[in-house]
Amino acid sequence: MEKTFRFDYARYDSPAQMPEQDRQLIDEALRATERAYAPYSHFRVGAAARLRSGRIVRGSNQESEVFPAGICAERSLLFHTLAEHPDDPIEALAIASSPSERECYPCGQCRQVLLDAERRQGSPMRIIMYGGGTATAVDSAELLLPFTFRL
Repeated sequence: MEKTFRFDYARYDSPAQMPEQDRQLIDEALRATERAYAPYSHFRVGAAARLRSGRIVRGSNQESEVFPAGICAERSLLFHTLAEHPDDPIEALAIASSPSERECYPCGQCRQVLLDAERRQGSPMRIIMYGGGTATAVDSAELLLPFTFRL
């Protein structure tokens, strides 16, 4: 039996087309790239999340000499936020990179952890992927990983 999976997403060709809250979150993600530790890849990634309370939290990628011991910006942010603010759900999360020639999409591990975070907090989060002056946004991490791992 053949099935079809389709989903809606927002595509922005410039920051001016984005909702103000998304632009602000992208600015915070870009600011987070300044705290990335990427001496090996030279690819600095930042993530910023807006919590239900309005608080903004940031994370950045952190590389290690003993690859693969580093961590992506998204997981850095998610693990810290879920540990420190477990009762303040993430409403939206933006990802950006420097250099920024194209949109920055989460890796497979990050997609699973984003979905785990949604399940853990009991609500979806908007994911905004920015780079090169354009952005794509989805209303749930579930849309980034339709065939997810589940125990």
